[in-house]
Amino acid sequence: MKEYTITVFSENNIGLLNEVTIVFSRRKINIESLTVSESEVKGVSRYTIVVFSDEKKIENVVRQLEKIIGVFKALYFKAEEIVHQEVALFKIANSPKLNGNLEALIRRQNAKILTVNPDFLVIERVGYKAENQELFNELEQYGVLQFARSGRVAVSCQKKEFTSYLKELSH
Repeated sequence: MKEYTITVFSENNIGLLNEVTIVFSRRKINIESLTVSESEVKGVSRYTIVVFSDEKKIENVVRQLEKIIGVFKALYFKAEEIVHQEVALFKIANSPKLNGNLEALIRRQNAKILTVNPDFLVIERVGYKAENQELFNELEQYGVLQFARSGRVAVSCQKKEFTSYLKELSH
């Protein structure tokens, strides 16, 4: 099984997210990450879905997704075909034991402090899942109060953009 990133472009309609996720659950494919946001086209949503499966199953999933009313286009990509990142937020207890060690760690990890409060600090890191997990592991010694990670956001390395697909659909 390999990791695939599936991108779905759809109308921004109530219930479409449910229809998209049902395609995966019917095929017993677990969704590792799901991010939905506006796309570069007004009124069109972009779903970024990360799954582990075999390519044949993913090809079938993409075909099924494109049959959903309201879905314009679905594409799948291997890791080398996309550029991706995620955002992680770490809330750690503010205490005297933080001293200069935390600052060096934050710099080394290319993270930044978003909020300083008498009781806690919030640290942000943008990067790959494994790198964000590594920072989490290092911050545990300081007392991680909360940890939140976004889903993957990704863009493809291919030249053809979504607007090209829209033009094809309108002809």
